[in-house]
Amino acid sequence: MRARTAILISGRGSNMASLIAAAADPAFPAGIVLVISNVGSAEGLKHAAAAGIATKAIPHKAFASREAFDAALDAALGEAGVQIVCLAGFMRILSDWFVRKWEGRLLNIHPSLLPAFKGVRVHEQALQAGVRVSGCTVHFVVRELDAGPIVAQAAVPVKPDDTPDTLAARVLQAEHKLYPAALRQLAEGKVKLKNGRAVFA
Repeated sequence: MRARTAILISGRGSNMASLIAAAADPAFPAGIVLVISNVGSAEGLKHAAAAGIATKAIPHKAFASREAFDAALDAALGEAGVQIVCLAGFMRILSDWFVRKWEGRLLNIHPSLLPAFKGVRVHEQALQAGVRVSGCTVHFVVRELDAGPIVAQAAVPVKPDDTPDTLAARVLQAEHKLYPAALRQLAEGKVKLKNGRAVFA
């Protein structure tokens, strides 16, 4: 049985598209069964629908609190029988209870080699720091932002003439390969979250 997987997005969903493409292979151990966005006009919803995947818009502004929005999110995931959740450009901080409930089954991708350059404006941070190598990280989501145990990383060279945009484009290419590989590891049981650490089989 393929692991029933949902993707949460807020925008165009380019990492979502890479996960959908990987899961189109019947041999891939995860199947994408639902894409949810907190933005009704998100481009990624159209792409997912065109791929024959169920989509749902749950606008966060329709809810009085973060907890109420997350409860609606959790209910939609439960109704779809979801086992793994992948955040792909999902621009919301999740409630502690939601993160605890999905612990070990909740992945995120971040455009730096964590623990370096957490948060936003990541490529600007990297260039200002003068690093020669940047990259991307797939990690388990925990309550602290961008601090979860690392599942997989890919390094990308930083060129002397890079701008935030050119570096972002190069890192994004690496993200599109790394995220499906990390999801494969989790779906196959080759990585698990135990006692706050990523444990590899």
